[in-house]
Amino acid sequence: MSEPMPPGKRHAYSAIVDRPVLKLPNDGRIIVWTIVNLEVWDISRPMARQVIPAPTGQVLLPDVPNWSWHEYGMRVGVWRFFDLYKRLGIKPTLSINARVCLDYERVAAEARDAGWEFMGHAYEQMPIHKIEDQAGMINKSMDVLETFTGTRPVGWLGPGLTQTFETPELLAAAGVKYIGDWVYDDEPTVISTEKGPLVTLPYSVELNDIPMMIVQHHESGYWAQRCKDQFDRLWQEGAERPRIMAMAIHPYISGQPHRIKYLEDIYAHINKHAGVIHWNGAEIYNWYNGIKKVHA
Repeated sequence: MSEPMPPGKRHAYSAIVDRPVLKLPNDGRIIVWTIVNLEVWDISRPMARQVIPAPTGQVLLPDVPNWSWHEYGMRVGVWRFFDLYKRLGIKPTLSINARVCLDYERVAAEARDAGWEFMGHAYEQMPIHKIEDQAGMINKSMDVLETFTGTRPVGWLGPGLTQTFETPELLAAAGVKYIGDWVYDDEPTVISTEKGPLVTLPYSVELNDIPMMIVQHHESGYWAQRCKDQFDRLWQEGAERPRIMAMAIHPYISGQPHRIKYLEDIYAHINKHAGVIHWNGAEIYNWYNGIKKVHA
């Protein structure tokens, strides 16, 4: 592999107003991309997130309180998601640690059988730059998901959106076609790698329940209002130029009984509007690839 390539070298700057207008089928105005994140938090390591700080500032290991908080999502919260998306007729993208298929097979099987799209999200939840054999982890993750679902994923999201400069090459070599780690646009874009192009899809940190409610400590009602405000502006702009709106949720956060009604309210608002298309990442990629003829 040649010298590592920083992000700015992988693409040419492009102002959205200077590009040809992308067209959606049936006069669509906006794609709503729902991403459900399922993770494995290994009890032998510090937890990926904390809902309560360590007592007296001393790091807990094992961190049973925060591990249990996450575990609630897999035991209870995620089933609220399954019920919601079945009622809405939406098949989200599942950003999934491959180890979920082993540790939480019941949950992974429910998503698979419901027709959700599986998107690679590493083997377990830890920063990519802390993994010694990144290529091996990526291939292992993709292989496990392919074996479990019968289809090799086309998408990838790094845990916490983490990457190294080499990650795009390694992902393309493993067969990945699109990534969600670059949150810099409202449309898909193409970045270069030594193994061919990768498409970036507009994932979200602004409409992600982790930074919104766990990092920034916003109330659930504020999260719902922000999602509706985002949708309203993108839907308005979509009359001239279709847009993509991503929402990223986690069952241990948005699957809590005191928050699920706000998620339901967001979709009730969205679905009152004409020109809304609920697509998963693979469907967005296939649409964009059909327009741009991007081939890895």
